[in-house]
Formats: sequence, structure tokens, C-alpha cells
Amino acid sequence: MKKLNLFNMAWPIFVETLLFMLLGFVDVFVLSKYDDLAASSVNTANQAISITTIVFTVISTASAVLISQYLGAKKKENASRIAALSMTFHLFFGLIISTVYVLFSKEILSFIGADNKILEYASQYLSIVGGFIFFQALLSSMSVIVRNHGMTQMSMYVTIGMNIMNTALDVVFVLGLFGMPKLGVMGVAIATTFSRFVGVVVLSVVLFKKVEKPSIFKLLKPFPKEDVLNIAKIGIPSAFETFLYNVSQVIITSIVLNCLTDAELITKTYVQNITMFFYIFAVAISQASQIITGHLVGAKKLDEVRKRAYRSYFYALAITMAISALGIIFGKNLVGIFTSDKEVIAMGANVLIINIFLEAGRTTNLVIIGCLRGAGDVYFPTICAVFSMMLVSTLGSYIFAVVLGMGIYGLWIAIAADEIVRGILMLFRWKSGKWKTKAITK
Repeated sequence: MKKLNLFNMAWPIFVETLLFMLLGFVDVFVLSKYDDLAASSVNTANQAISITTIVFTVISTASAVLISQYLGAKKKENASRIAALSMTFHLFFGLIISTVYVLFSKEILSFIGADNKILEYASQYLSIVGGFIFFQALLSSMSVIVRNHGMTQMSMYVTIGMNIMNTALDVVFVLGLFGMPKLGVMGVAIATTFSRFVGVVVLSVVLFKKVEKPSIFKLLKPFPKEDVLNIAKIGIPSAFETFLYNVSQVIITSIVLNCLTDAELITKTYVQNITMFFYIFAVAISQASQIITGHLVGAKKLDEVRKRAYRSYFYALAITMAISALGIIFGKNLVGIFTSDKEVIAMGANVLIINIFLEAGRTTNLVIIGCLRGAGDVYFPTICAVFSMMLVSTLGSYIFAVVLGMGIYGLWIAIAADEIVRGILMLFRWKSGKWKTKAITK
């Protein structure tokens, strides 16, 4: 395989990540033209769906690390076996979860608090999108395989096609164009599911024509128990870190809802929507760096790994800091896109000043943890996350925001402190070189 280039790997991942963000936005935006409650119901249903992605994260994260390391070590058959195992597991668990959603969509939504019209709309969406969640599972699996063979552009093209199709079908089905009935939430659900189905078909053709052969499933006989253990060993700690982050965010949101003002809650929502675009470059560089690190570790080119990791980190940090600085300069204008409330605009602009420190820490975590995972070092970031997210971010949010009366500013200081503390720990871990002993392909 040709030498993997950070820019060539990262920019398609950036576009793909951006498009996935816009996919949900388009669904909600189109539904808002139909019924505000219908738009809210999709967000409610997606909360239930997001819980299941933890299962897919376990398999996808581990598969990415193992495939990249085996390819770097020129053990193509081992990489193919992991690819076959990943697709099999994604389909198996996807079908189980799909069945649960079809049978218990209303019960699940009632449990998380949906009722009346929201429950009616959300159950329509969940029974269709959730009922075919195995399409998303297969997409996730195949995208990981294609990306880790260096074909990030191909995965991006499929995502672009899915977005175009989903947007077109949303408008037609929801608003009833070209003589179609107005299907509302059901229309969005059908559009999402059909675009995913087409994505699976196209990516399958790409995968089995350009990357692997359908015969790779024969490599699962005898069943590779050691590979399953490796997937669990890498995937579970990585997924637990994501789980901890979600838990801390739920607790922090609870603090905001119960202890802070409505203006502060609104400010938090708008600033988070703005800053999401600040760190998207770091996300892309992180994922590209993980793939590159895995290949180089598998090839035992550890000196090159070290140099390229630092280079990737400094690129990501420079880009994120530049965007964050622009965010400070144009803070009032950015918050003003969402609201004309002067209190919220002023508060949001001030929070964006504090946010530059948060982004410095978050970028460090994204890129360095991506490199650590690529090297197979997954336990240290998770252990750090347990203590830092719970004590610094969650407990700190309560102390600064409520006890010390600093409100939303205290909230942001605590979250920034968590990212910075973990970022420093990750840099020390990388500098120590202990990740060199964590490779799976020894």
C-alpha cells in the first residue's frame, strides 16, 4: 500500500463528518415546516437510537485498530478475517436491536418521557428507522474497512450521495411534492432508511470489488475466538469512554435545567451548536491519525509514528485555535444567528472567550487519544476519563456554576479544565512511549 498522507486521509473524513451532522439538521429543518412537534419527536427518537450506537462503537473502534495494524504488518488475511467478523457482528447485533425497536418502540419512548403527540410521532420514526438500524450498522462496518485501506474518499462519496438522496426524499415525502401525500415524520423515516439502504448497496459493491472478496467469510471457520477477545479488549474501553462522556453531559444538562436560568440554558444550546464546527477539523485529523498510526505500528515504524503524531497534533491545534479565535472576534454575530436576545448574545460571546481553552484541551484529547488507540493503548485514556470527567467536569460544574455562583461561565471553566487535564495526561503518556508495547500484531 502506498504511504498514507494525513491531508489526503483527513479531508474526506472532514467532509463526511460534516455531512453526517447536516443529515440530522435537514430532517429536523424540513419537519419544522410541517409541524414543530414532529421536528421535536425526531430528536426524541434519536436519543433512543443513539444509545444503541455504543454497541456498534465497540465493534467499529476495535475493527479499525486491528485492520490497520494487520495491514501495516502485511498480514492481509488477518485483516480480511477481522473485516468479515466486523460485518457479521454488526449485522447480528443490528438485527437484534432492529427487532427490539419494532416490537417495543412505544414502550422505549414512554420510558424516556415521550407522551401524547410526541409519542405518536416519535414511535412512527423509531419503528421505521430503528427497525432498519441494521443498515446503519452495516454502513458503519463497511466504512471502517474501506477507510482503513486508505480509501477515505470513497466513503465520503457514498455519504454525499446519501445526503443528496435523503434531502430530496425528505422534501418530497414530508411536503407532498409531485402528487405525493404529506407523510410527515413517516416520510422522513422512509427517506432516511432508503438512503441508508442505497448506501449499503453502493458501499458493498465498492468493498467487494476494490477491497475484499466475498470469500472472506470463509475465514471465520474455525470461529476466531482470539479475534473476538481482541475486539472486546480494544472496543469496550473505547466505548466506555464515550459512554462516560454522555453520562457527564446528561448530568451537566441536569445541573443547567435545575440550577441555572433559562437564558443560560439557551446560551449553552447555541454555543454548543456553534463550537461543534470549531473542532470538526480535529475530529477528522484524529480519525486519519488513528488509521495512519495503526498502519505504522503494525509495520513497526515506531519512530515515524512518534514524529507524525506530533505533526498531526500541531496541525489540528493550529487550525482549531485559529477558528476559535475567529469565534471570539465574531462571537456576537455568531450567537446572533440564533437569537436577538441581547442577554443571550452577550453571554454567548463571553463563553466563546473561555471556550478557546476548552478547544485546546479537546483537540489534544481527540488527536493524541486517536494515536494511542491506533497503537492499541486504550486503557489509559479510559482510566483518565473516569476520574477527570466525573470529578473535574461533572463535580466541578456543580461547584463552579452553583456553589460559587458563576453560572454558565463556571460550567464552561469546569468542562475546559477537564479537557485540559486529560490533554496534559495524554501528552505525557505519548511522550513516555508506553504505547509502543500495546500493539496487537506483535
